[in-house]
Amino acid sequence: MSTALPERKDVPIEHTWDTASVFESDAAWEKAVEEATAKLPELARFKGRLGEGPAVLADWFDLVDELYGLIGKISTYAMLRFTVDTSDQQAAAINDRSRALMAQFGAAAAFAEPELLAVGTDRLMQWADEEPRLAVYRHYFDRLAKKAPHVRSAEVEELLSLVQDPFRTASSVHGVISDADLTFKPAVDSQGNEHVVAHGTIGSLLASTDRELRRTAWENYADAYIALKNGLANALAAGVKQNVFMARARRYGSALEAAVSAGHIPVEVFHNLIETYRKHLPVWHRYWRVRRRALGYDKLYVYDARAALTAREPEIPYEQAVEWIAEGMRPLGDEYVEVLRRGCLEERWVDRYPNKGKRAGAFSGGSYDTHPFILMNYADNLSSLSTLAHELGHSMHSYYTRKHQPRIYSRYGIFLAEVASNFNQALVRAHLFEKNADRDFQIALIEEAMGNFHRYFFIMPTLARFELAIHQRAEKGQPLTADIMTGLLADLFAEGYGDEVEMDRERVGITWAQFPTHLYSNFYVYQYATGISGAHALARRVLDGEPGAAEAYLEFLKAGGSDYPLEILKRAGVDLASPQPVEETFAVLEGYVERLERLVEAE
Repeated sequence: MSTALPERKDVPIEHTWDTASVFESDAAWEKAVEEATAKLPELARFKGRLGEGPAVLADWFDLVDELYGLIGKISTYAMLRFTVDTSDQQAAAINDRSRALMAQFGAAAAFAEPELLAVGTDRLMQWADEEPRLAVYRHYFDRLAKKAPHVRSAEVEELLSLVQDPFRTASSVHGVISDADLTFKPAVDSQGNEHVVAHGTIGSLLASTDRELRRTAWENYADAYIALKNGLANALAAGVKQNVFMARARRYGSALEAAVSAGHIPVEVFHNLIETYRKHLPVWHRYWRVRRRALGYDKLYVYDARAALTAREPEIPYEQAVEWIAEGMRPLGDEYVEVLRRGCLEERWVDRYPNKGKRAGAFSGGSYDTHPFILMNYADNLSSLSTLAHELGHSMHSYYTRKHQPRIYSRYGIFLAEVASNFNQALVRAHLFEKNADRDFQIALIEEAMGNFHRYFFIMPTLARFELAIHQRAEKGQPLTADIMTGLLADLFAEGYGDEVEMDRERVGITWAQFPTHLYSNFYVYQYATGISGAHALARRVLDGEPGAAEAYLEFLKAGGSDYPLEILKRAGVDLASPQPVEETFAVLEGYVERLERLVEAE
């Protein structure tokens, strides 16, 4: 019998993130909430006055900046408290209150953009020349002009802001059920031993060399979601309909157009990705064939997709992972490496290991006035090392952006964020390939790479296609039931697996229920695939030693959201408006398949 996950209170403090660096206690957080709540009415003093002149407008921005900073810290603390133990009712209450406060802030400030549009872009730019405090907002004014056709009256904008909090209910219900309420039957290995199935353990179970353990873990994980499929489907359908509602309220042609336009990304970028992905599906079919031969099976099942191809996968403790990541990132210079190492080992940016009630997976979060923070479920293996490198890419992006940009440009969006995270993985992986020529280590490293590509270049494009299909159904007034969603997604996965993988359609199709965050974010997931494409294009330049490539990449990190995403990436050396980076990244993927094929045949 495997060891149960620890209670949160039993986790050593040095393995947890430093909530006290944000607020010393819940009481200090409460005081900040009271301060922010008391300041919110001050926003109303500016209503109807933003066109009076540059000094008044600058005062408005100063107040918004101050409030946004304070509420950002409030939200960060609430996130840190809640995500590590979603069963903690006090933490849940804190998280709920912080979200409500953010919604109140949005509603109170909703009159601003319509008033600014009434002033006019030319005059705003003139004021930016006259008032030094407004100079930094020139790019913001330009973005606002591009949004103008989709900004409604002050009253409508206030209403749209107010509905944001209740609109999060569907996502919250799905997330709480997934993280706190679902129970999974234990997996059973070939010797009859039981193993805990949880969000924090499913990855390592599916990588086991014991096929019976993988099968029972995969089935039991899926079955828990299937048991609640109807309620979860209703939640997701509500989320999709909310996206459609918001797109129509803002006069977009579709939810997809609304989503990509918000990030100033052409719709063609989404469609280029999907078309290029479908064109290269034979690369994935080839990989499944190689994997089946490597495992020695007559048939490959979905639960074999992450099975370890070597029983000698290296054990990598957290501290060793930090060291190897630091070595891999050396091409970016001493400052990058020193900040990274300090954050991981001294400043407690990272909440390291699984515990009961902890949110699944990993992420990087924080606000302008805090450290970057990383949630991990570290498991002493190459996959965890790679995940940590990925999240450190996000965190170092945030670190450099906050150091070099004002608060208004500190948010850079997922389109850019996933470039930074995957860039780190590409550099660290290249370093580890050079570091250890041992055959088993090389196979394990290829498997780590393929695991990452499996998520970003197989699962995510498939979910993006699914997301398009369910939004289009909602836009046409067609039903979205659990069985319809499961059938749609099973069909899409069947294309990716081809004739090489045996599918259990219901258990594969229920994958939609296992993404309680991503599928509520309105065409969020395609950016994982564009991100890994941009990352490998930029990493190649640095690894090839192109003059100025590392410096250009650091400038990309420092730019934050100070320009349009495609322009920032072009300056760094990649054009994601073109299918070319996606094509190049499929070539990287195929190279890993060929490398694995050679190692398998050489055995």
